[in-house]
Amino acid sequence: MAAGERVAVVGASGAGKSTLLGVLNGTVQAAAGAVRVLGADPAALRGRELRRLRARVGTVHQHLELVGPLRVVHNVNAGRLAAWSPARAAWSLLRPQGVEEARAALDRLGLADRIFERTDRLSGGQRQRVALARLLVQQPELVLADEPASALDPALADSALALLGELALDRGGALVTCLHDPGLALRHCDRVVGLVDGRITVDAPTAGLTAADLEEFYGVRR
Repeated sequence: MAAGERVAVVGASGAGKSTLLGVLNGTVQAAAGAVRVLGADPAALRGRELRRLRARVGTVHQHLELVGPLRVVHNVNAGRLAAWSPARAAWSLLRPQGVEEARAALDRLGLADRIFERTDRLSGGQRQRVALARLLVQQPELVLADEPASALDPALADSALALLGELALDRGGALVTCLHDPGLALRHCDRVVGLVDGRITVDAPTAGLTAADLEEFYGVRR
């Protein structure tokens, strides 16, 4: 994929969308074939080199991977841990570091006033925005997002997808996102890749597709 490109991965549940993102961020090894991510093969890297690659790749997981008992600021700062020394990361748990950067990221998502609240006291949509803020402070070159708008209302969903696209463009990178909403894919992505049973069956510019095309691909009729 090209730098600055925004790609939507679509398909029914079990099609392999989340597995594809896992292969791209180096947490899942492909059973066959080869993958190049930011010029490197994740499967061939170990230790420090793999950590360096993962620091350049930001992921919003479907299950968010937040630590509920921690305050929001700590979960947002998790996006900066790769750039911090172990000592600074440990000290930040006692006295939060980078508070203004975390607050600015949360403010872009309408959540700045919850920065010191326990994360497990937030709603599902608010926790999803915390995960997005974590990505904003990380500033990765490649952005991977697994259903980043599933718990958001339509206005916030559009805002979140726009922010992810901006983040990828700001760093000269790219966005790969799994989406169930055809409208979001068409409004915020340049290309759609469709999966069925782990195989690519659609790879086309969004300019040539309609919501009805994607609904038919999912087997949905509205």
